[in-house]
Amino acid sequence: MSSSPPLVKSYLFAYNFLQASSWTISLLSIISSVLSNKTISGGYAAAGYLISVMQTVAVLEVLHGAIGIVPSGFLSPLMQWSGRTHFILAIVGQINEVQDSPWLAMTLVAWCIGEMIRYPHYALTCLGKCPYWLTYLRYTGFIMIYPTGLVGELLVMYKALPHVKERNLYANFFSVFPFSYYDFLWAVLLVYPFLWLKLYLQLFRQRKSKLGKAEKHEGKRKRM
Repeated sequence: MSSSPPLVKSYLFAYNFLQASSWTISLLSIISSVLSNKTISGGYAAAGYLISVMQTVAVLEVLHGAIGIVPSGFLSPLMQWSGRTHFILAIVGQINEVQDSPWLAMTLVAWCIGEMIRYPHYALTCLGKCPYWLTYLRYTGFIMIYPTGLVGELLVMYKALPHVKERNLYANFFSVFPFSYYDFLWAVLLVYPFLWLKLYLQLFRQRKSKLGKAEKHEGKRKRM
């Protein structure tokens, strides 16, 4: 990103700033709901719409990687975006019975905290002004945040299964396939942890590389 044209840098900064602001607002909305209602179950009602919109808009990150304006590549952002978007729109958005689940609230809080670290890191990196502590947080916070989100997602999907089967959800779309959406969701539940683990281990590799470079840069800056 450091060698990107000024217009591209400005666009990426604006995009990441918007995402960071929206996820922060979402977390504050959830906290406000918890304090008002004395329960975490209203997390989706408080912030679900904004989270759904911003998660959908994040398809731009797949495009950013595909056209090369960020070094993330295409496949990894696509896997992350499609998994989360399917979860929040196709499952949570369509099944009211899971929307007040504490596991969903836990997932949304984990998402918010993770994105409140990730997007400011990207935004400041665009400007070449990302402090070491934020880089450290970006490549350390995920160690606890990502597994928390995963557990919540899996439990919500499992809770959704009986409702998916009862309503034969997306029957028209899946009528052209030899399996139902219920079968598809079971397959997702079984495969999802392994796909997630691949991304999780990839972040550990990035952590070693990024923190090593950041420590050298910070050391040089202090000596100056």
